[in-house]
Amino acid sequence: MSVLVTGGAGYIGSHMVWRLIDAGEDVVVLDTLATGFAWAVAPEARLVEGDCGDEALVGRLIDEHRVEAIIHFAGSVVVPESVADPLGYYLNNTVKGRSLIAAAVAGKVRHFIFSSTAAVYGTPAMSPVGEDAPLHPGSPYGRSKMMVEMMLADTAAAHDFAYVALRYFNVAGADPAGRAGQSSKGATHLIKVAAEAALGKRAEMTVYGTDYPTPDGTCVRDYIHVSDLVVAHSDALRHLRAGGASLVANCGYGRGYSVLEVIETVKRVSGKTFRVVHGDRRAGDSVSVVASPALLMSKFGWKPRYDSLDEIVASALAWEAALDRRNRRD
Repeated sequence: MSVLVTGGAGYIGSHMVWRLIDAGEDVVVLDTLATGFAWAVAPEARLVEGDCGDEALVGRLIDEHRVEAIIHFAGSVVVPESVADPLGYYLNNTVKGRSLIAAAVAGKVRHFIFSSTAAVYGTPAMSPVGEDAPLHPGSPYGRSKMMVEMMLADTAAAHDFAYVALRYFNVAGADPAGRAGQSSKGATHLIKVAAEAALGKRAEMTVYGTDYPTPDGTCVRDYIHVSDLVVAHSDALRHLRAGGASLVANCGYGRGYSVLEVIETVKRVSGKTFRVVHGDRRAGDSVSVVASPALLMSKFGWKPRYDSLDEIVASALAWEAALDRRNRRD
C-alpha cells in the first residue's frame, strides 16, 4: 500500500514526502514540475511527472501502486495572481481538484487530505478564528479552495470516503535537517522574500499597504513552521486510518505578526539590513488572519515544536544560503 502525494516536488509537498519516508511509508509523488523540482523529492519516493487533473493517469497510479491515501498539495497559491487570473485558478485548483477526487472514488481510495487555506475566511470578524467562523473568501484563490472543501464534504456524504481539510495560515521556514525548503524563483512568501533581501539576492523588498487598521498599518498573519505543518498531516492520516470522521482544521499557532514585525525579525536574526519600500495594497489581501488551533490540538494531540518566529526565520535563512550554494554548483 502507498500514499500518493500530489505536488510533492513543491515547497510543502517535498517536506511531507520526507516526513512520510522517515516514517517508513511507500510514497508516490505526482507533480508537473512546473514550479516544483525533481531534486527536492526524497530519493526513496517514486516521482511521476504528470497532472493531478489527469483522471486516467491518477487511476493508473492508484491501481499500480495500491494507493490507499492521497495527500493533495498541487495547486496555485498566489492571492493577487488569482485576482488577475481567476479562471486559471478555478481550473488549476477547483476543476483539477474535482478530477482528483473523482479518481480517488473510482479507485476506492478512502483517505484524502487536502491543503486548504485560511483565505477561505477572508478577514474574519473574530481573532483568533475558529473553524466554525463564516466563510467569506476575498479572492478567487480562497473561493477556489472553498469549492474543493464543499466537494469533499458532498463526496464523503455519498461514498465510502473520508477526508481532512487543513486550512493553512502562513507557512514558512525549512526542514531543520536541511533537506527541503522554499526554492521557487519569484516566490511571494514574505519570509522568503525578506530572507532573499537579507542575503543580497534582492536589491529591495516592498511592503504592500501601510494603511490597514492594525497597530502599525500593515497586514497581520499567523506564521507556522512547515515542519509543524507536515506533522499535522501525519496526524490527519493516522486519524483517517483509525476510522476517524471527516473534519476541517486550522493550522497555525494562534499568534499574529505584522509585515513590519516580520521584516524587523529577519533583519535582527540575519544581522543584515536591507532596503524596504512602501507600495499600494494588493488586491485580495486580508487585513488580519490568526488561527485558533484548538481543534487540531484536541482531535490529533498536535503540539508544535517550532512555535517561534525567530526559529522560523533562522531556518528560512539557513535554507536560502544552502540554496544559493546549490545554485552556484549547478
